[in-house]
Amino acid sequence: MTGRPVPETLARMAGLSQIPAHPCGAVLLLIDAQREYTTGKVPLAGIDAAVEEGARLLAFARGQAMPVFHAIHHGKPGAALFDPLQDGAAFITELAPRDGETVSIKSLPNAFAHTPLADLVRATGRREIVIAGFATHMCVSATARSALDHGFRTTVVAAATATRDLPHASGAGVTPAAVIQEGTLAALSDRFSVVIQDTAALLRRAAQPA
Repeated sequence: MTGRPVPETLARMAGLSQIPAHPCGAVLLLIDAQREYTTGKVPLAGIDAAVEEGARLLAFARGQAMPVFHAIHHGKPGAALFDPLQDGAAFITELAPRDGETVSIKSLPNAFAHTPLADLVRATGRREIVIAGFATHMCVSATARSALDHGFRTTVVAAATATRDLPHASGAGVTPAAVIQEGTLAALSDRFSVVIQDTAALLRRAAQPA
């Protein structure tokens, strides 16, 4: 009696490269690095560690002269979340942009929706995007999936993302953040993105030929 076959991603079945982006041909996109997720109304599980890794990733990108894009979410003034006039919409200090880095304001989970982000990335001449930020199951996932439609290849840095507990879809109980995180990253790696653990993987990639 044979066991179940070992599952495989669609990307591997199609022969798509699983090598992370090389910094010389990629941009960094940091999504929703905002205080709503740290000290605001929707704190994320593991957010402190994710911010630390995000800061390492940001320092790496700057050191490699990668173009850096910051996509941030703005609700309407007075909105329950991400009110642009309140602290929750402000940048997390460690992940704030520097002069010369592009800030793109969005109103939907997908950072490309109704924004000039795709054209701005294309203008760099690069076709690969390294993605990090918050929340994994929401804006990171939506943006990584949309990036494929726009012709970009993406690498998601898992340790620089975070999510939260969610109500179970049945309406009874809770789906833990760890399950949401693992499931979202697995779904992205099936076809949409190369998923790597941390910035160290990009450091290794930078030491290799592009």
